[in-house]
Amino acid sequence: MAIKSIAIIFGGKSVEHQISINSARNIFEYIDKSKFAPIPIGISPKGDWFLKTTVDDTFEGCDPLALILSTQKPGFKNLATNEVITPDIIFPVLHGTDGEDGSIQGLLEAFELPFVGTGVLGSALSMSKLYSKKLLESANIPTSKFLTYTFSEKNTIDFDYLNATLGLPFMVKAANLGSSVGVAKVKSKDDFNKALEEAFRFDNVVLFEEYISGRELECSVMGNREPIASLPAEIVISKDYEFYTYEAKYLDPNAVELKVPADVDDVVAKQIQHLSLRAYKALGCEDFSRVDLFLKDNGEILVNEINTIPGFTNSSMFPMMWQERGISFTDLITKLIDMALTKYQEKQRVSNEYQP
Repeated sequence: MAIKSIAIIFGGKSVEHQISINSARNIFEYIDKSKFAPIPIGISPKGDWFLKTTVDDTFEGCDPLALILSTQKPGFKNLATNEVITPDIIFPVLHGTDGEDGSIQGLLEAFELPFVGTGVLGSALSMSKLYSKKLLESANIPTSKFLTYTFSEKNTIDFDYLNATLGLPFMVKAANLGSSVGVAKVKSKDDFNKALEEAFRFDNVVLFEEYISGRELECSVMGNREPIASLPAEIVISKDYEFYTYEAKYLDPNAVELKVPADVDDVVAKQIQHLSLRAYKALGCEDFSRVDLFLKDNGEILVNEINTIPGFTNSSMFPMMWQERGISFTDLITKLIDMALTKYQEKQRVSNEYQP
């Protein structure tokens, strides 16, 4: 079988730029090079695209790229050499803004380039903490109580009303970010203004959620026609942290203990898998996602959010959960690419021509 070329796109104009690089580095390293020829393409923090020879955060001296806007043979042009690059498939490893919110997916779909992961609609819905929670509620999938405000409504936000509705403590979150950026735990009125300013610094929509006291669990889902769920895993956070912050996730090696699989009985594990699959389908996810959940002390399970491009770093739970199921990092990447190619081929049957 001929080796397929795959463009691994990473970096981007996002607060999760460095996390994207860490994830893409692992994919570049572990991809089965007997089946795939990886082409690393980096997007700088300013949004410029570059052809890379490896995955790192250096863009100076790299050849700049331009998009070839041709539906017959879309791809990239190396502006330094005029070489035309036409990958067989794209693997976007872009966390957060412009990468996980449907933006890059729309670009790729418009030019009918096959890519790994969820499409425009599912990406946009899952990225928005507001609309994902609204859809989960409409599908009768339990989630935490919440309120939301836009930046234009900032002066109408009343701490006492939030306290009466959600109780203390409560969480303040930028609605369209990941990796706990723009997230704070409010325990008193003194914390409130700082948390509000920080959240609005990163987004024009802010979510206020009741604080859930319980265990933080995650479940990986993979597939399209008949998706499957891994066993749940647990994140045990050090008492030094109020919640699962950016620092705890990526900077402090002693901040969390990862339990793969989680120490829960079979009934609870099956409930988590069932809820995760329902959430995955409700939000229109494709190929793969990671579902984040809470297990309350009373046994109630709540879906917190879905990540359509979960991390592939050395501390990321998505690959760990499948490794526990016997799927290596390399085999996992191959499965995702194969699923994406099958999905793309199946979508080709839909006609976009009409003659009345």
